[in-house]
Amino acid sequence: MAETDAELARRLVTETGRLLLSVRPGDGDHVAQLFLAAQLAEHRPADSVLSEEAPDDPRRLAADRVWIIDPLDGSREYAEPGRTDWAVHVALWERGDLVAGAVAVPAFRPVPRPSHRRIRIVVSRTRPPAHARRIAETINAVLVPMGSAGAKTMAVVRGEADAYLHAGGMYEWDSAAPVHVARAAGLHASRADGRPLVYNQPDPWLPDLLICRPELAGVLT
Repeated sequence: MAETDAELARRLVTETGRLLLSVRPGDGDHVAQLFLAAQLAEHRPADSVLSEEAPDDPRRLAADRVWIIDPLDGSREYAEPGRTDWAVHVALWERGDLVAGAVAVPAFRPVPRPSHRRIRIVVSRTRPPAHARRIAETINAVLVPMGSAGAKTMAVVRGEADAYLHAGGMYEWDSAAPVHVARAAGLHASRADGRPLVYNQPDPWLPDLLICRPELAGVLT
């Protein structure tokens, strides 16, 4: 029986993650892109692809189905020995919305969940937004720096953090798969001001992102 889109997404991130671990600290971006491009060409040859690691094909704008992928999200962290906060993103956009997706954090090691009650907001380790600092001061939250958008989102999914807030810009491939996974887990996902996220746009740039527990959405937007 042929794989469903969801099954394919899960398999692709899992197998890409294993491949990345086997070649680390080599040119993971290139290796992962070649693998994912070949797999999608074989298993979904009629679909379009938007990837960080490939030239943009404008024909995707007229397509019904577009795979939005980041073969290695967190290249900086991947290159640093011992870091676990890098990820693989595979998502499917179909006729206006994300319909399937998966995120793998291949080097993740389980850690105890925090026992204190202060809200934990994961932010970029290199570009923590001033907006997040202001919110943290207002609600007495803790900012937790982390690498990949996928790793940050999965920290919220696993309950190790309460929210992921980003400002300063990112691309559709940075957030598409994390957003689908977050929504499937019952989390809130939107622009930082609460507006909806829109994918497969002519310019794949997204200014900001908020993923959080639903009850925090009104506080953080």
